[in-house]
Amino acid sequence: MNPFFQQVVSKTTEIFLKDKMQKELPDDHLEQVIFEWKKFFHDFAFMIFGSASASFGLKGFLLPNHFVDGGVTGISLITQEITGISLSILLILINMPFLLLGSSTISRSFAVKSIIAIMMLALLVHFIPYPTVTDDKLLISVFGGFFLGLGIGLAMRGGAVIDGTEVLAIYLSKKTSLTIGDIILLFNVIIFSVGAYVFSIEISLYAMLTYLAASKTVDFVVSGIEEYVGVTIISEKSEEIRLAIIENLGRGCTIYNGKKGFAARGVKLAETDIVYTLLTRLELPGLQDQVMRIDPKAFMVMHSIKDAKGGMIKKRPLK
Repeated sequence: MNPFFQQVVSKTTEIFLKDKMQKELPDDHLEQVIFEWKKFFHDFAFMIFGSASASFGLKGFLLPNHFVDGGVTGISLITQEITGISLSILLILINMPFLLLGSSTISRSFAVKSIIAIMMLALLVHFIPYPTVTDDKLLISVFGGFFLGLGIGLAMRGGAVIDGTEVLAIYLSKKTSLTIGDIILLFNVIIFSVGAYVFSIEISLYAMLTYLAASKTVDFVVSGIEEYVGVTIISEKSEEIRLAIIENLGRGCTIYNGKKGFAARGVKLAETDIVYTLLTRLELPGLQDQVMRIDPKAFMVMHSIKDAKGGMIKKRPLK
């Protein structure tokens, strides 16, 4: 090839490859930016719907009938009854110390998201004229708690909270021997006791129903209808069980190399394959049937899983 043309081709190829490499980097950066924006809008949507639901529970059920709830919301409702200060202002003021604590205990982004969510809740409570849905006390306690819990749960799915007592519970659990659940329960017992004095014992008892309805709704929204179960299976027919899980149940599994520990001193331990799989509680009977059909002597250990993501785990519809 002519040296001139050879040099042109060489330079052109070099420029093309250089341009391609430079374009690949922005593409990766662009994908990261798109991912961050998608996550932002995903979290923001949950925060909006959560604030709307909680505000409806407050103004449509609890506020008009002078009901109380647990946590910061309960403190705000009691304080409003005593002082007459607007609930929207109290929600922000009382939550603020907890969120500042959350900035150091959890993360700064969590605190910022929570401040935004609480401000949205305060604005909705202040400006949206929700109608009073009912004056039946049982319906108020159940459905007021449901919509409030739905709002708290959706906000949590968005990476925020609209009630700061959980942050305090996380902080105190690290400093004391109490669990998070114990601290929240103790906190709410104090709130309900004050509520019984400010309002009445009857209202305080109904408030406990409101709290139960809200907490169960939060658990449902955050954890979903599918409760995952981790299953460990020890069997001499581990390969057949592995194939049954994959082919018949459509689930994935992991194989661990282990040794059987039940043996006399000095006896060489027999090696065995341990099958571990993750599935929903509804699918558990099907797995048990498959395992018992293959090896009735198989040893199975089952334990609840709080949450799972990735792999072959089915995504929940809410996500």
